[in-house]
Amino acid sequence: MSSIPYSRFLFGRIPWYSILIVTGMILAILLACREERRKALPKDTVIDLALWLIPCGIIGARIYYVVFAWDQFRDDLWSVFRIWEGGIAIYGGIIAGLLVLLIFCRVRRLPPLLLCDVIVPGLALAQSIGRWGNWFNIEAYGLAVTVPELCFFPFALQVPADGYAWHLATFFYESLWDFLIFLFLIIAGRRLFLRKGDPFFFYVFLYASGRLVIEGLRLDSLYAASSVRISQLLSVLLCAAVILRYILLLRKQRPLPASIRFCVLPAVLCFSAFAVLLTLPVRFLSSLNPVGTVILLSVYALMMILCLFAVYRRLRAQEVRHADDKA
Repeated sequence: MSSIPYSRFLFGRIPWYSILIVTGMILAILLACREERRKALPKDTVIDLALWLIPCGIIGARIYYVVFAWDQFRDDLWSVFRIWEGGIAIYGGIIAGLLVLLIFCRVRRLPPLLLCDVIVPGLALAQSIGRWGNWFNIEAYGLAVTVPELCFFPFALQVPADGYAWHLATFFYESLWDFLIFLFLIIAGRRLFLRKGDPFFFYVFLYASGRLVIEGLRLDSLYAASSVRISQLLSVLLCAAVILRYILLLRKQRPLPASIRFCVLPAVLCFSAFAVLLTLPVRFLSSLNPVGTVILLSVYALMMILCLFAVYRRLRAQEVRHADDKA
């Protein structure tokens, strides 16, 4: 497969990016409709929600991008509305979509976590498909690759704007990670999860842990306070929040096991604090090169994944034992 797309456009002036985004949306809606029937939700709930979720998600993704890339728009305010020129951020779309979903559920008197569970497998698949639009636009790539043996697609791609130099294909890494999340939610999730909200919180955690690492390789990150990658900082907070949620759920049932109290909880707090430092302009960490930072963040993400599954395994075992006792 070529490392450079033959054209940004499928035909005429219709870009591949738009086609892939729409394709992802359609597949996400179809998957959510199937989950809607499986979970016995009122008919057309997903369609009605999508009519609000999609446009508001796009607006939210644009607002998020504009806020953290304000220098690009401050001299031409009308450019804020020219979304076809590029500039959206998935975290903004997810935040806006979640707010719309909460309002929708309140009006329809539906459980928000159940509807989140219905949506997230298709969302992960849509993200995986949509990321390939970055390849056609030759964007969302990463650090330069100078080792000839590593100059091959899809590990790297050539960037015409940089004299056809090879750069890490970070869009592909995220696409692959999102697809693995989709497979996990569809295949393993139905046997693993016991309560409403588990698929949603695992999606949030897994996406954030992958984004935390991949963002450290990219060259087009959005920044806050001039040198803080906002997506990395948000990812750290989301990972820690999800694990702490399950620790609190475990604590409600009985005193925390010693393994959680003395191993997992300190690991979550210590590694999260250290990962936050890696995303901030701290002077004593500024000497770390990008590769070293990514390695440390990868260790953090792996540790958080292990901690989450350790806590959830213990929580699930307690709930199964409690259900057996009641039976």
